[in-house]
Amino acid sequence: MLTTSILFERTSPDVGLLTINRPQLRNALNWEAMDSFSAAVSSAHEEPNLRVLIVTGSNGTFCTGGDLYELDQYPTRLDGARLAGTMGDALKALESLPFPTIAAIEGPALGGGAEIALACDLRIMAEGASLGCMHIRLGITPAWGGGQRLMRIVGYSRALEWLAIGRVLSTSEAQEYGLVNRIVTKGQALEASSLMAEEIAQRDPDAVRSAKRLLQAGTGLSPNEALAQERAFFPDLWEAPAHLEASARFVSRKNHRVRS
Repeated sequence: MLTTSILFERTSPDVGLLTINRPQLRNALNWEAMDSFSAAVSSAHEEPNLRVLIVTGSNGTFCTGGDLYELDQYPTRLDGARLAGTMGDALKALESLPFPTIAAIEGPALGGGAEIALACDLRIMAEGASLGCMHIRLGITPAWGGGQRLMRIVGYSRALEWLAIGRVLSTSEAQEYGLVNRIVTKGQALEASSLMAEEIAQRDPDAVRSAKRLLQAGTGLSPNEALAQERAFFPDLWEAPAHLEASARFVSRKNHRVRS
């Protein structure tokens, strides 16, 4: 079920855009928005020929997590399990998309919003934006996978320090610790993400998907198992038309230069 709180569209034949659209509440997610977010990710899985998905927020804000004005009315353990499960499953599905995902971050990406950004493969952050798993300030911890994803990027000790304090990072700090790929001028995160998405979409989709799979293998398998998977992807790509045609073009250009 998609609603106006979450928008999903194709911005080009190859690129999808998921927009969190609750600007009156700094794009905080209520139950309806969480269900709609999950449905949008499911739609992305089913979209034919999609090569990249961009995730962003409307009106200069990425996402400030859960909508406490609504969620505060659901205080039980079962409500907590529902909250953890709904968006935890949605972000696991986002992470498992076979093609790259890009978080276009304007303004704050806080709490659950930071978890959404961390579930994306790539992150572009505008100047003046912020990123932080500040759950501890509400007496809770990440539950949508953000703690594990943060630890994989910055390491155990630093992740624990930030989660225990509720640290919010500036753009420069996020880049310093490897949490973002690029910093751009304020207001340009979506445009820069779109340019990156189109650049990725120009590459052979099977090779791009294999690149994502081989790197993800390294996060969940032993080094030897991950290496075996990386090697296993290669033979099919080697004999695929995309490689054969690209190799032939390279050889032809080199032979032409030699003859000249």
